[in-house]
Amino acid sequence: MQVEIWSDVVCPWCAIGKRRFEAALARFEHRDEVTVRWRSFELDPTAPREREGTLVEHLAAKYGTAPAQAQEMITRMTGTAAEAGWEFHLEHARGGNTVDAHRLIHLAAERGVQDAVKERLLRAYLTEGERIGDPATLARVVAEAGLDEAEAAEVLGSDRYLDAVRADEAQARAYGITGVPFFVVDAAYGVSGAQPADALLDVLRTAWTAAHPLQVVTPAGGDASCTDGSCAV
Repeated sequence: MQVEIWSDVVCPWCAIGKRRFEAALARFEHRDEVTVRWRSFELDPTAPREREGTLVEHLAAKYGTAPAQAQEMITRMTGTAAEAGWEFHLEHARGGNTVDAHRLIHLAAERGVQDAVKERLLRAYLTEGERIGDPATLARVVAEAGLDEAEAAEVLGSDRYLDAVRADEAQARAYGITGVPFFVVDAAYGVSGAQPADALLDVLRTAWTAAHPLQVVTPAGGDASCTDGSCAV
């Protein structure tokens, strides 16, 4: 079974969705047969390499609210994240363009450390206030999750994996994905949003059953079973 997850590294709900999916997968009876692949989705492809101002200022401008209301949004999100096991410090968040982060996630897939790199990038932005659009910062951060720092820097100095990022985004459009996280199971079942672990587990089980229908085999000696009261005693 393959699970593809479209998300962005500056998306609080994506981090929460990751934890909820991990909780669901831990309870899934066939978890050892599940392959997880992280897919690229840029919430703001037009963002500059580093956005000026605080997250409160950005949210207030984006949604046309007062700074106090924007702060309330952040406080609620921080509480929800804590319930999922995350420690957010969004007051330190330094927004920016995420295409380079996504390119490194594709490199990480080839090196067998994609989940670790995804996790590290989420924590870098949501908890540590790292500059998510800065190449030097990105190379240093992903090296802590298993990538070679020199190779990461080399990738960021080129356009490698940009086509892979664009392919993910094109597939997202084809699926009709407009928000993240978005989970796709076996290219057949789509789940939008950071749904509770129980809901995600139900989808995993449904997809597994659909892909592995019960095959009834009748032995040569016949079907020794009771039907329609034929075995009434």
